[in-house]
Amino acid sequence: MSTYKQIHGTNIDVLSSDPANPVDGQVWYNSTSNTVKANFINPGSWSTGGDLNTARNQLAGCGIQTAALAFGGNLPSATGATESYDGTSWTELNDLNTARITLAGAGTQTSALAFGGFVPTLPGRTGATESWNGTSWTELNDLNTVRNWLGGAGTQTSALAFGGIIPPPTGQTESWNGTSWTEVNDLNTVRVFLTGAGTDNTAALGIGGDDSGTPPAVGQTESWNGTSWTEVNDLNTARYQLAGAGTQTAALAFGGDDSTADLANTESWNGTSWTEVNDLNIAREALAGDGTQTSALAFGGGTPSITAATEEWNVGPQTITFTDS
Repeated sequence: MSTYKQIHGTNIDVLSSDPANPVDGQVWYNSTSNTVKANFINPGSWSTGGDLNTARNQLAGCGIQTAALAFGGNLPSATGATESYDGTSWTELNDLNTARITLAGAGTQTSALAFGGFVPTLPGRTGATESWNGTSWTELNDLNTVRNWLGGAGTQTSALAFGGIIPPPTGQTESWNGTSWTEVNDLNTVRVFLTGAGTDNTAALGIGGDDSGTPPAVGQTESWNGTSWTEVNDLNTARYQLAGAGTQTAALAFGGDDSTADLANTESWNGTSWTEVNDLNIAREALAGDGTQTSALAFGGGTPSITAATEEWNVGPQTITFTDS
């Protein structure tokens, strides 16, 4: 049997602590913990995070993996519950003023926007828009077109709302300037149950959804330049009620339903095309997501039962510990 030295030309390093910046493929023995460890580049995988305090689907979210916000959703009754994630666990905060399901969101953990959705009691579909300051929600000017199951992207002061159902399903798009919504050019493909990604109201993606065709699930992706939508390459797996994260040129799409089953499929967008990467651990639809292409968060959804499960997506250097099992 060949030894490590025979293969690599050197012995395993003996260190009293893990190196601060290990290189890809580096192996070492930590003499303090009596463990052998190695560093490698993880191409992307999901790991289990802390569960939501309130299990739900049809919710919205925003922020980054280590500073996220979840709000609204279905218990199965509509809720305004809001929770923040610190990278380990969720904390309950003040509720939305309007409890609702199938809404959209944008922004950060301390500066968020919630818009649209459905209130099971009157008034039903809503255009209600609320702003989050890190402590509480404040009601602002409504969407011009009342709708739910819409897509959203951007920030608290520069957001985009697109698609959804009025009814019927719509391609209408509205731009938010921090004070009010303005109608702009429609999506090329009318659809509902879609998701979005993007940094502001001038750079976004509209991803997947249901165009009410047969079968209903679509993989269509459209890119927004601040003026109009352009059709770009489709998802590899057509689906609706999915979640998204990232930017117009570096996005992640995950979960959803292809009209036959809940999905765990995850795809990465490089600005030109989608590539299938490692699946979620739990297949689900009507979930929420946030973060970046390389560091994302998936939470809530239906499996089909309502879940509180949270998963963290990471790409990049990763250290593993060898065991004898």
